Amino acid sequence: MTMQSIYLATPLLPLIAAVVVGLFGRFMPRSAAHWLTIIGVGGAFVLSVVVLRDVIAGHVFNGPVYTWLTSGDTSFEIGFLIDSLSAMMMVVVTFVSLMVHIYTIGYMHDDPGYKRFFSYISLFTFSMLMLVMSNNFMQLFFGWEAVGLVSYLLIGFWYTRPTAIYANLKAFLVNRVGDFGFLLGIGMVLYYLGSLDYAAVFSVAPEFADATVRSPIPGVDWSLMTVICLLLFVGAMGKSAQVPLHVWLPDSMEGPTPISALIHAATMVTAGIFMVARMSPLFELSTTALSTVMIIGAITALFMGFLGIIQNDIKRVVAYSTLSQLGYMTVALGASAYSVAIFHLMTHAFFKALLFLAAGSVIMGMHHEQDIRKMGGLRKYMPITWITSLLGSLALIGTPFFSGFYSKDSIIEAVAASDIPGSGFAHFAVLAGVFITAFYSFRMYFLVFHGKERFLEPADATHDAHHDDTHGHNNHAHVHIPHESPWVITGPLIALAIPSVLIGAWTIQPMLFGGFFKNVIYVDFGLHPAMFELAHDFHGALRMGLHAFFSVPFILAASGVALAHHFYIRRPSIPAAIKRRMHWLYRVMENKYYFDSFNERVFAAVSRFIGSKLWQIGDVQIIDGTLVNGTARLIGRISGIVRQLQSGLIYHYAFAMIIGVFLLLTLFMKL
Repeated sequence: MTMQSIYLATPLLPLIAAVVVGLFGRFMPRSAAHWLTIIGVGGAFVLSVVVLRDVIAGHVFNGPVYTWLTSGDTSFEIGFLIDSLSAMMMVVVTFVSLMVHIYTIGYMHDDPGYKRFFSYISLFTFSMLMLVMSNNFMQLFFGWEAVGLVSYLLIGFWYTRPTAIYANLKAFLVNRVGDFGFLLGIGMVLYYLGSLDYAAVFSVAPEFADATVRSPIPGVDWSLMTVICLLLFVGAMGKSAQVPLHVWLPDSMEGPTPISALIHAATMVTAGIFMVARMSPLFELSTTALSTVMIIGAITALFMGFLGIIQNDIKRVVAYSTLSQLGYMTVALGASAYSVAIFHLMTHAFFKALLFLAAGSVIMGMHHEQDIRKMGGLRKYMPITWITSLLGSLALIGTPFFSGFYSKDSIIEAVAASDIPGSGFAHFAVLAGVFITAFYSFRMYFLVFHGKERFLEPADATHDAHHDDTHGHNNHAHVHIPHESPWVITGPLIALAIPSVLIGAWTIQPMLFGGFFKNVIYVDFGLHPAMFELAHDFHGALRMGLHAFFSVPFILAASGVALAHHFYIRRPSIPAAIKRRMHWLYRVMENKYYFDSFNERVFAAVSRFIGSKLWQIGDVQIIDGTLVNGTARLIGRISGIVRQLQSGLIYHYAFAMIIGVFLLLTLFMKL
């Protein structure tokens, strides 16, 4: 089997499985649905590992599969670019997706849409593979829209729930805003740079470094590369949920937990980060664009982290964690530390998938309870879920020697070394975010796994007391005792916990300082020296981990954990008192800084008003009323007049002919 055949087979295996299960699932047993899709995604994972090994050996590929359309001198092709960036993404996407597929067997076991769900998540995997393997903007946009479409189907998977329908429409519409900017950026690339092929675009881009385009402001010209990069980044803001296009991501929790893990860890939300890293030759030509990227990422990292503190739904805590961590990745992109952003994307994929799937395990063990205030003390009931959750949380907060530590601390150091405008604020935001992340992560951890067993508190004390008096039952007669999840749930947790702990130390040197991304990610070290300084200060994973115990980020993380323990284990009355005193601030955060209110009352209201007027005036009055119905009415009136002349009497027609002949003779005589 040639490598080109392997490249083609990798995305096709999950696609074939998705199509077969989607079209013929009703005729097959449930087990066939999950085995077909697991074999498809598992095969894609094995092939992705083969591809990565081949790339590490020095082999890359860039070529078309077939030409879809030719217009003038422009070809619209389906093609693959297989290098270290795409190969690494292929392995991460397929591994996490494989774990989610296995996990889904247990989590969705009793769901009537079992087969449909497997078809969707396999299609999701295919879409993301097409995105990361593309060698041109057209295929990138196809994968971009495909993951958006499947996320719409999966977020609204339980379509009988109004909240799920609202959430998937919200995700779809918000991403349309981002995708509009993204499509404009691709259009400008084609118009000015003359191609959609990555290699061709990147090769000619430096020639346009000083080119300008007219702006709507008279006498002011804009940098062409700045406009292109900002438009492309608008697309990334939608997919990777950056402020203000972040509002869809927390509501995506309405979908089943397995898809929450897949969306948040390895597929949709990482697409924007991947795209900007892939476009590094363009972004390096615009410091303005990089500065904008960094500031937006810093705002997202800091302020979305604050919202994680007040969440009580276990999945929403992890969701806001994703928002904050995506902000970290975006900050790294803005600092020209693209490889660090991708490094954090990789480590984050493992421990965030672990945290989501562990949250799903808790929800199952708690009989579908998601409020962390109704949990507590689950450590002794769910030992595997407990230990894997702890490992995932330690990785998330950047504990030395865990995978998240190496990537997160590298981001902080890269921003500190950056001289791009906005780097000072970004450095403050990512440092403050360390404390905030540690606090809300271990707030959730302590409330779920330690302390008082609050699930033993009866829902109806009066009803249970009656049983005490009459039947001798205790207050816990109707309480469901938590239980550990089956192996199809805990197995993926263990498999994800291993890279969450180890992969950072194993890969930091080659990925950041060993040339893994050589000739793939481009950085102008003369203008943006952050990565150069990072490499100068790096002396190995072991020394980096040992040195971290005396660093500011470690002190902040430890302080966040200690404060969470004090507030929620030792003195649980303190958070309630703070909430009462700071009720105005709590209200602002509870309303998510009023972004949703603004979107609904201003943005959506204006859009609906404009759409309504276009419909009433343009469609009803002009098109239907004048052009369509108006034409019909005019013909009807003329026909009504002509119809009066058709009496059906022969002598009327004879008389009309005589009068006509008389008028014609009169006319000719005058001439």
